[in-house]
Amino acid sequence: MVSARASDFPWEVSDDGRATSLTVRLRHQQFVFPWSLFLFAEGNDSSVRVVFHTHVISVQGAGLTFLLSDLAAQVVSALIEPGRPAKFTASAGPSIAGLSVIENK
Repeated sequence: MVSARASDFPWEVSDDGRATSLTVRLRHQQFVFPWSLFLFAEGNDSSVRVVFHTHVISVQGAGLTFLLSDLAAQVVSALIEPGRPAKFTASAGPSIAGLSVIENK
């Protein structure tokens, strides 16, 4: 599996192996999910869905296949919602255009 590096991709990964939790930073709210509640992730190059026991995280963007690899290894430590101007900026590599968190009911 190919793994992303923090300097190359728009998500943060743990440098020392497995992360203990995933932090999701939205513009007006922040969530912290322990990896022990992780169920699965699915998606493709433009959309990824990350399912925890209590919430579903949706990521839209480009080049997200690398994100799936890092999620499978549970090394992602943070997903950060881009600022408004960044949503409209073209990127040559992987990028996150949108991020949302929805509570499972």
